[in-house]
Amino acid sequence: MKLFTVFVATSVGFSLVQGNEWWWEYEDAKKQYSEEELSKEYPEKTRPDTFKHPPFRCPDMSPSPSVPTSVEFVKAADIKVIAALGDSLTVSSGNLFLPVYIFRLFNPELLGPAPKPTRFGQTLTINDTGLNLAVTGHNTANFSEQTRHLIETFKIYPGLNFAEDWKLVSVLIGMNDVCDYCKNKTLFSADNFVKFMMEALDMLMNEVPRLIVNVVQILSMEALREIHKPTLGCLLQKSFCSCLVRPSADSPELKEVVALNLELQRRLEQLVHSGRYFKDDFAVVLQPYLTKTQPPRLQNGTIDTSFFSPDCFHFTIKGHEELAKGLWNNMFQPEGEKVLIQTFSEPVQLMCPSEDHPYIYTRPPAPTGPATTTATDSAASSVSQLLVLPVLAVVYLI
Repeated sequence: MKLFTVFVATSVGFSLVQGNEWWWEYEDAKKQYSEEELSKEYPEKTRPDTFKHPPFRCPDMSPSPSVPTSVEFVKAADIKVIAALGDSLTVSSGNLFLPVYIFRLFNPELLGPAPKPTRFGQTLTINDTGLNLAVTGHNTANFSEQTRHLIETFKIYPGLNFAEDWKLVSVLIGMNDVCDYCKNKTLFSADNFVKFMMEALDMLMNEVPRLIVNVVQILSMEALREIHKPTLGCLLQKSFCSCLVRPSADSPELKEVVALNLELQRRLEQLVHSGRYFKDDFAVVLQPYLTKTQPPRLQNGTIDTSFFSPDCFHFTIKGHEELAKGLWNNMFQPEGEKVLIQTFSEPVQLMCPSEDHPYIYTRPPAPTGPATTTATDSAASSVSQLLVLPVLAVVYLI
């Protein structure tokens, strides 16, 4: 995928959800950055057609002797269907955000991956997207809508046995709640975040048999402010994440948004670890590997911008492959031993499922308190909580 295509796709996608106030800036950028010029300036973002990853093989890549009946004994090769929900992280890159290519080594007949990369601005059908049903610009207020779409699509998806096949859904959503917080503090409050997540996860739990849901912890986003490039596309940051990028350093507005980011992380962990979402054939698992991830840096301490597209917001393929490997590894690490990636400066090393436990870990930790319930506190109450609580948005399009 050529870099200029990435830049155009990103811009068009955000024009659909954020308006066109920056459109003329984008037009100027397009005149200054031809495909050839961008490829020369950022050669590390492109790969030759002959590029291949080193082979990844594990001692046991076979499915279970019979279809598992318990969510605790599902091997990678037992997964028949893979899907994605979320925002722009997965809209056109679900095959990378999800460790699709790894799962295909275990099950070449895997259903659900997008057959080809998609671009913002396209009119897409299920034949284009597969079961990557994420929507650019969506926040948790839209999560139930996405979830309903997925459930109904599961029921009619060609080749899928809705009742019998084991399904894997990976979710990463919530960064847009942080980016848009100052525009509607009630809608994007921590209480509403939990409410919307519960509504969608309850739907999956009550309506979809044989399902494992990876909920990827949202990222610590403050470091996004450090990512700068000599491209006009970098100005787009101020449009699609204005609540985080525009406030001045140490301002009350910035501290409030950073506090919200931390609170959403805390509340999401509380919800998923409550034990609410675990039964014989269903589990929601929090995959925390991105919780504290900071931008990759060069030896001189500056951010390695080769991981980011010209809009200074989304990941290039280099970064997105690290996301996929981190997610895969977390799935085969037990609670209490899931690795948190500090930075992508060092490549993530893929791990094989262990011989003594070749299954995806799904059992939640013992709950330490009551399950999170829908809250009705006012926006003022939510903000007061945020301010007393002690996080790089890395999103990529292809």
